[in-house]
Amino acid sequence: MTTNEQTSEDTPQEAYRFKAEIKQLLNILAHSLYKDRDIFLRELISNASDALTRMHFESLTNRDVLDVDAELAIHIDVPEVDEDEPKRVVIRDTGIGMDHDEIVQNLGTIAQSGAREFLSQVGEADFDASDVIGQFGVGFYSVFMVAEEVQVISRSYKPDATAVSWTSDGSDNFRVETAEKSDRGTEIHLTLKRDSDEFASDWKLKQIVKKYSDFVRYPIYVGEEQANQQTSLWRKRPSEVEAEEYKNFYQQMTMDFEEPVSTIHFASDAPVHLRALLYVPAKREPSILALRKEPGVMLYSHNVLIQEYCTDLLPDWLNFVDGVVDSEDLPLNVSRETVQQSRIMRQLARTVRKRALKELSQLAEKEPEKYAAFWHEFGRSFKEGLATDPSAKDEILPYLRYVSSGSEGELTSLEAYIERMPESQEEIYYVLGDDEQSVARSPHLDPFKTRDIEVLYWVDPLDAFLAPMMQEFKDKKLRNIDDAGLELPQMEEEEVVDSAPILDEVPFNLFVGRCVTTLGDRIVEVRESKVLKDSPVRLVTPEDAQDRDTQRLQRFLDQNYEVPKRIMEVNRSHPLVSNLAHLLEEQPDSDLIDLSIEQLYESALVQEGLHPNPLQMLPRIEELMLLAAEAAANGTDRN
Repeated sequence: MTTNEQTSEDTPQEAYRFKAEIKQLLNILAHSLYKDRDIFLRELISNASDALTRMHFESLTNRDVLDVDAELAIHIDVPEVDEDEPKRVVIRDTGIGMDHDEIVQNLGTIAQSGAREFLSQVGEADFDASDVIGQFGVGFYSVFMVAEEVQVISRSYKPDATAVSWTSDGSDNFRVETAEKSDRGTEIHLTLKRDSDEFASDWKLKQIVKKYSDFVRYPIYVGEEQANQQTSLWRKRPSEVEAEEYKNFYQQMTMDFEEPVSTIHFASDAPVHLRALLYVPAKREPSILALRKEPGVMLYSHNVLIQEYCTDLLPDWLNFVDGVVDSEDLPLNVSRETVQQSRIMRQLARTVRKRALKELSQLAEKEPEKYAAFWHEFGRSFKEGLATDPSAKDEILPYLRYVSSGSEGELTSLEAYIERMPESQEEIYYVLGDDEQSVARSPHLDPFKTRDIEVLYWVDPLDAFLAPMMQEFKDKKLRNIDDAGLELPQMEEEEVVDSAPILDEVPFNLFVGRCVTTLGDRIVEVRESKVLKDSPVRLVTPEDAQDRDTQRLQRFLDQNYEVPKRIMEVNRSHPLVSNLAHLLEEQPDSDLIDLSIEQLYESALVQEGLHPNPLQMLPRIEELMLLAAEAAANGTDRN
């Protein structure tokens, strides 16, 4: 897409004019495409690295090359200039170099097949250059963000090649001419714009190299000092890396001086070629000194940083995983700031995701205490993932952990729960509440304790929100034990322990009727419990209740919460119920009766995690204490 405007066939200099659409494209590349001007150096280093790699492969089979023993390296220098002259930067390599035709083709022909089509989209409202020009290899032209003029001097590796120079100021024209250069490779001379003087600093150049090109395989010298590490830890075999090296790299990358929970170092050749070094941090929240404040892994291609925070490789519920993924199969867009959404990228994501989950599975199996610490930090991420990504349900459920009535305070998985189930048990049981202490005393547990059936404690506010989504696991239905229709196996006669005498029909019915009149429409009904043993009452959910599992969450979020109507079940053999029933027969007008019924109901609400404000109970509790004290005093007086 260039036109040769050579002024004379006898002159060594050739002048070329960019076509109109190429000039427009060049202007966009220089001023609109890149978000960070530092990237120009990354692009030039990447091009130099490619040239060095080509030279390396050429030298393996061909020794008849210019400067056959020259070090394969990149040099960046800041020449001294007079104070009133523009500052300059020179980037040179000992790569394969270019001859006349190659330099015209590579630097004078931009986007040969589609510039006009690209420009036709500039006027669109949602135009994003990085989305449109991914097929163009024009990273070199980012130099015009910082340079007012660029001169490229190159000499091919071929012994008889002549050095050639390409010069452009980013306007209409560029020129090509013969040059003086005795050694192999390419030099790029940048005359900086006045607002780009910061790049004429060794410190600034080293900083950019460290950020973007620290692991380029060839040495990068800024002045006399090597600025890059060169050897990337993730490209080594795991057997070649010491534990201390993993730790040092993690600390250098994150400034987190607490050891990570897990280190994941692996390579894969199929279905895509990748190397990765990932870490699971010890804490969910980064420290105030942390270098990495955002989720996402660092994405490299050919050892060059492409994205500092790539969120496309792991789902949001694994966004705490940090580290490096490097793939040479990765297709990049022109700016290398956004990865093209492609089949290869999806394969990369599947591989990384699968490997991270495998590591967590092994951690849970081999080091349960360590996994428990991990779960306390990151369990919320998995639950949020279940809520926001239902398609990942089967992946997420094996990693959930709960305390249960049978785990003695230790965390248990759903799978471990199933393994402990007796053959006669068909469902996984859980109880909802505000904390472990309250659910451990839940009246719903009475029949399960009697029958030695394990129940999971769901005490995270998110558990109530997730309950409707967790219908089953491994063909076992999950069941809330406050379900009014819940049926448990009958106890054998020899297993039934001695209990308090059962209250007679008449006083019991009187008490049930008084509960109905006292509580009114706050309850659906009052009925005898067939399962309660140690608790006087419990509240169970009607089978046709709507949003039963989200009501606790609504209370927690204070979103138009109304106390849900429940069925109140009464333990006919409990001493408290018996005493109140007899008091009702003897003194039906006693204040103690209604106060006690109100307190039994609201205490049950607290145990269920449904009470809107437990502090409201304090005046009633004080009144009950006063009546109890008066009764005790009257009894003493009679004696």
